[in-house]
This record gives sequence, C-alpha cells and structure tokens, in this order.
Amino acid sequence: MMRDRQLFFGLLLILTFVSLHKLCYCDDQTVSCESFDEPFGGSWIVSKNGDYEGDEEGNKRITKTTLVEALKDEREDVIQAWYMDDNQEDQRLPHHKDPKEFLSLDKLAELGVLSWRLDADHYETDEELKKIRESGGYSYMDFCEVCPEKLQNYEEKVKSFFEEHLHTDEEIRYCVAGSGYFDVRDRNEAWIRVWVKKGGMIVFPAGIYHRFTVDSDNYIKAMRLFAGGPVWTPYNRPHDHLPARKEYVDNFVNKAFNASA
Repeated sequence: MMRDRQLFFGLLLILTFVSLHKLCYCDDQTVSCESFDEPFGGSWIVSKNGDYEGDEEGNKRITKTTLVEALKDEREDVIQAWYMDDNQEDQRLPHHKDPKEFLSLDKLAELGVLSWRLDADHYETDEELKKIRESGGYSYMDFCEVCPEKLQNYEEKVKSFFEEHLHTDEEIRYCVAGSGYFDVRDRNEAWIRVWVKKGGMIVFPAGIYHRFTVDSDNYIKAMRLFAGGPVWTPYNRPHDHLPARKEYVDNFVNKAFNASA
C-alpha cells in the first residue's frame, strides 16, 4: 500500500512538472513564464524570452517595463490613438487630455478604422503590403508629400485638410516617411486623434467623418491606395444624407448602440 501511494505521488509530480513546462514554454520556445518583481495576484505572467532581468541572486524576474513591452501591440510603435482636449490652439500640437486618455487600435477598429504596421523601407517588395492590396482590390497607387517645399499654398492646404469631411469611398494612407494626425469621431461625437508615423498604414471606411493635419514636424509622405480610379472628393460636414454616410452609421454606430442596449 505504501509503495502504491509513493508511486501515485511520484506520477502526480511528474505530470505536474510536464504541465508547468508546457505552460511556461511554447514549442518554438518563444514564450516563457517567470515570476514578477512584485506580487501579481498569484497569476503566471507571459513574456517573450529575454524580456526579464536577473536579480542579485541570479533569479530571472520580469520587470514592469518589460512586461508592458511584451504585451504591447506592435502597431503602436507607428500608430497611436488618444482622445483630444477641447483646446483650439495650433492644430499641429498633440492635444492630449489631462490626464492623457489613450485608445487601443482594436477599439479604433470598432469604428471601422483598420491599421497595420509595415516595412516602409522596403514597400516596393513588401509581401504584406501586396496581400493587403490584393485583398482590398487597391489597384491604384500614388504618393503625396505634404510639406512647405513640395505643396503649393501649403498653409492654405493644411487648413483645408483640417475641415471635417467624409468620402464616399475608403481612404487608405500608408506613411512611408514623416508623420501626421488623422482625427475621427467616436460614437458620442468625441474627437480621437490618430498619430500615424513611418510604417503605419490606416484605412478609413467610406462615410466616416474625419480630418487631417501635419504635426509640428510639418512633413509626411504617404502612399495613397484606391480600388479602381481614384476619387478624392471631400464632402464637408454636414453630408448626412449621402448613402455612404447612412451605411457607415448603420454598420458602426447604430449596431453598436443596439448591441449595448
């Protein structure tokens, strides 16, 4: 009886070790689980290998900084979104609220705004960009540089881009150099600022009200994509009667309100 009990607990110990090993290490060994530098509710913390530091005794412990990095959306290196303040000063400033109120890119997608992080240094041969173009039917492509040296009547143009408007087709912008702000409204009409930097690609659905401005660097070079022949016509607000606007409201505003009701 004693031998059977020892054998049982021995097998249980082996199974426990195997289970924890599988929990802590994926097959490709790209993920590991380690203890945290402070108590964390008894939960395991997952981090990419190398995202931890050794303490004085040589034990591996994830730091708060590396934990945040491990869980971070990689797109946020080139695209960030936050709610804007109500200050009407220079449109090229960040206009963060106090305290800052960021919005995840997944939440932004709930408004129909899609985003990618791509390799802007090799856009000519980027397979990911090729897949996006093929799936969206984006056959047309050109580049637009917004800066004082390349755009006539620069200041007037920047002001006109900042007029709230919509398009009857998608607006696709891929930042290959520089940076700029694209603003959209949430379902409650609050402004969200979307900062797109080199490597960031963003797609606005037809019918969404939005606006654009350069940031304080006064430079952005963007690839513009379009399905078929390009149509850049802006319809300044209000143009709620347009079919594209009604379709957007039905798909991204009313459905959300109905789902929460």
